[in-house]
Amino acid sequence: MKIKIPLKCCVALGIPLLISACGSLSRMPTDVSPLESRRLACSGDLQAEVDSLARPMIDGHQTPGLVVGILTPNGQARTFGYGVTDTRQGYPMNGNTLFAVGSVSKGFIAEVTVVLVNKGVLHWNDTLATLLPAGTPLSPDAAKITLLQLVTHTSGLPRQMMTPDMLGAFARYLFTGDNFYRSLDTPKFLDYLAHFDAPTVEEPRYSNLGYALLDYILQRRTGKTVDRLTTENILQPLGLTHTRYDAQQLPGYPQRAIGHAGDQPKFIRRGQPVPDWRFSSYMLGAAGLYTDADDLLRYARAHVEPTGSAALDKALKDSLTVRFARSKEAAAIAWVVDDVGAQQITYQVGFIGGYSSYIGLDLRHKTAVVVLQNSFNWTNNIGHRLLQRMGEAADRHFTCQ
Repeated sequence: MKIKIPLKCCVALGIPLLISACGSLSRMPTDVSPLESRRLACSGDLQAEVDSLARPMIDGHQTPGLVVGILTPNGQARTFGYGVTDTRQGYPMNGNTLFAVGSVSKGFIAEVTVVLVNKGVLHWNDTLATLLPAGTPLSPDAAKITLLQLVTHTSGLPRQMMTPDMLGAFARYLFTGDNFYRSLDTPKFLDYLAHFDAPTVEEPRYSNLGYALLDYILQRRTGKTVDRLTTENILQPLGLTHTRYDAQQLPGYPQRAIGHAGDQPKFIRRGQPVPDWRFSSYMLGAAGLYTDADDLLRYARAHVEPTGSAALDKALKDSLTVRFARSKEAAAIAWVVDDVGAQQITYQVGFIGGYSSYIGLDLRHKTAVVVLQNSFNWTNNIGHRLLQRMGEAADRHFTCQ
């Protein structure tokens, strides 16, 4: 039986306020005047710009700590740490501090998919009718969903199923901070596909459900775990030694950033520690990675400089190609693209448990910014603004006195 949840119930539970706890295509704030870009162009003081954006987050108690990483046009990686991992241990933040990065994980598993497509193991026009086990109940609309639509969030699938189990878990989350996406970590989510009706307009619609499906398909087709697929195709080739799904196996785990309540969960006081979210299967690739700013800058560099592997370079380049064009939130493969004046920013964001993360690229200037917070905050006003200022400072001939 197909169960519809009335919209008023969703509003009562606060779902419009919590767009997702595993990522969001939320609009990124940018500067409205060139004053900051002019200041950077004239001073060349990158740290002062980072300080101006990061310190108010700490001073205003928006997050216990954060790390900002920057890749400059000359290939130099710089990290800036602010605040502490938590109030009990009080470890200072730095480029090696581990964070859960939520849906930034999607970029890794999406690029694994690109590698497999380029090898001919999969094809972008493969549909769920052929990708899923024979006999899987699929509505006509679900059967037509393609692999490319899954990785670009253009399948029409919702962010998650609005089932009684999901809504009950979400209600508990508001008071406890506990993971409410467990139902996407088991094959039970396939049941939703029997009743799926596609929206009338095809456009990007962020979907954790779609990426759980992607994980399921990759594991079924290759016979390998998501952990092994990501390690073989991305982590080992790029030398990302501080990135894994099992955080306890990573160096620096005891000094990791502890997640804290921020804008969510709604009924836990801001600044209180909240539970880590753990996944075991189909949400690993969608939201399960732990990493640090140094590794994410290495990952970013691989998208703007040759890696030494022609096949991997092609896969990374393919992942950045826009497949659904528009000026804001254009859809590439896991990546999102915004036009900011004359600049173009390619980025991903992640929100999970008590963490918020951002990775952004300016492909024309070969720069990147990483921002990791140990609090769940919708405010992501650092990454886009830094990339905008750096790009405009490089492009414009400001008059400096």
